Amino acid sequence: MTAALAEKGALPAPAAAPPPTARGSRRRGLDQGAPRWQIYLPLGLYLLFTLVPFYWMLLFALRPAGSNSLVPWPITGDHFQKVWSERGFGTFFQNSMIVGVASLVMTTAVALAGGYALARFDFRIKQGFMLALLASQFIPGALMLVPLFEIFKNLRMINSLGSVVIAETVFQLPLSIILISGFIKNVPMSLEEQAWVDGCGRFRAFCAVVLPLLRPGLIAVGSFAFVHSWNHFLFALMFLSSQDKQTIPVGLNTLIGADSVDLGALAAGGVVAAVPVVIVFAFIQKWLITGFSAGAVKG
Repeated sequence: MTAALAEKGALPAPAAAPPPTARGSRRRGLDQGAPRWQIYLPLGLYLLFTLVPFYWMLLFALRPAGSNSLVPWPITGDHFQKVWSERGFGTFFQNSMIVGVASLVMTTAVALAGGYALARFDFRIKQGFMLALLASQFIPGALMLVPLFEIFKNLRMINSLGSVVIAETVFQLPLSIILISGFIKNVPMSLEEQAWVDGCGRFRAFCAVVLPLLRPGLIAVGSFAFVHSWNHFLFALMFLSSQDKQTIPVGLNTLIGADSVDLGALAAGGVVAAVPVVIVFAFIQKWLITGFSAGAVKG
């Protein structure tokens, strides 16, 4: 009956379905008929390119000295014992852990306060302040060595782990504040306003409502702060003079002699330096990806 009415003009004829676009057809073809080798081959090549240096490092660290085998057999732990006991890597590891954790806490705490101010308040120099934060990322860390050294010298903080912690925090704060500000903007202001109506002050509302929602962002910022402090070489080399205060990157540099290099000890030290970072990222990868996704969406 509907078709008859349409033929007589009483009802409009149903619109024809739009033809599929070339982009939609190509996307469906990739989703349905793409060979698996087109996906796994590039991923396999990238994985091989990434893992070969790690395998080479493990090979030198685990095989006996003087061996040319491409397989670490028989496995030996002499290189690890040498770097940990004789070369002082136990002390270097402890110092790096102190610097990394302290930098993580200080960077996250200060960036949280600064990011909240940028996200929730409007003030006259806000745009200029954001521009200054972005511009500071173009300044190499080496240019900060001399002024920071003079400051720490006047404060009598040379050869102190505190000087490295402060320098790392200052160096990482601009990017951390920008990232935290983006995370806070994604939290609706209405949630805080409801807490204010219920009698909470601004600080209490922030701790009860906003802070739990920032967990992925805080983990992302904190992980960057820890890894950067763990791997950074210049600040520790410049501000720490005694061997009992040095960190792992400086300790690795001491394994390279003027005339020869102990490859087994150097590789074992590299494994010691890499293991904590790998463990940290293995446990926080879910939160890290979530934090990056949250920070990438404009609020």
